[in-house]
Amino acid sequence: MSKSKPEEGSSTTTWPDIEEELVLPDVLHTEGVKKLHMSIQSEWDYLQKSACQTAAGRALWKHVIHDPLAHLFAGETHLRNLHTKIKNDLLNNAREVSGVILAVRTLWFDTRIQAALDSFHTDATTTTQVVLLGAGMDARSYRLNCLNQSDVFEVDFADVLEAKTSLVQAAEKSRDELKMTAKSLVRVAIDIRDNDWFDKLKKSGFSPEINTVWVLEGILYYLSHTEAMQVLKLIADKCGLTSTVLLADFMNKPSATLPNSVFHFYSDWPDQLLPPLGFSQVKLSQIGDPDANFGLLHDPLNLFSKLLLLPRSAQIHPDDGTPCCRLYLVEASGSPPQILP
Repeated sequence: MSKSKPEEGSSTTTWPDIEEELVLPDVLHTEGVKKLHMSIQSEWDYLQKSACQTAAGRALWKHVIHDPLAHLFAGETHLRNLHTKIKNDLLNNAREVSGVILAVRTLWFDTRIQAALDSFHTDATTTTQVVLLGAGMDARSYRLNCLNQSDVFEVDFADVLEAKTSLVQAAEKSRDELKMTAKSLVRVAIDIRDNDWFDKLKKSGFSPEINTVWVLEGILYYLSHTEAMQVLKLIADKCGLTSTVLLADFMNKPSATLPNSVFHFYSDWPDQLLPPLGFSQVKLSQIGDPDANFGLLHDPLNLFSKLLLLPRSAQIHPDDGTPCCRLYLVEASGSPPQILP
């Protein structure tokens, strides 16, 4: 089906071009893949399943995100659930279509990863590292060409990474064109809530002395405050060793404390939280800002545009009494002090 016509007076919005019936790739119908996704649905908890939900969003927003593995990583259940939501949103002329936050977030991280790596590369021989904490079903090592000089480390629970490896193997058997774009890829089974997670990362080949981009997409708010702060402080400490960039998204308090929320950590002011930890530069964006829009949020009456008109301290929207739920996209960086000759 084609996108619904925007309401009169609204600006043109780029929505997914959703088929009336969801078309699944053949590989999802193979016996091994079907069995694996059945076990995911029956055995994984909400945090683990969120990896498949994210993949479904990238699969169905394919007009702006080219992810060759997203359908396979998502699985039929999550694809059908999101497909139905998007269809209903389009039929109802919704100002914010399901998955748009995920699409904007994905594109923001993609562009900031490339910019960070560009800032590191002084010549063709420069090696860099990219660490994806809570990597889930992320496929950037197969879709971002900017990783061609980077050693990538995907960190997540063992069962998530085992399932992911099996799905990649299924994809490789079903097609010839799947190629890794990263220089190298190491999957590291670690629970970052454990105190020794960084030691385990180093044992997997990570070098603290090499310029590194740390990607924490959709993970911090699942941690407790203590756990999140320990992770952030450990990354900040690396600024004293080498050029370090942190890319992360933060929920504010209203977002993390909604009824039945599964989230824990939040920060209303991450741009004030991070400098005392050791980051020298912090840049914050919100969904809908010029660098966090990507042509997907033109309607001035959409939720995100309205929030941008309110002070960040506002917890309740004065017009309708709803919580002011914000998602902050944050880039923080630091480097060892320059020693002048």
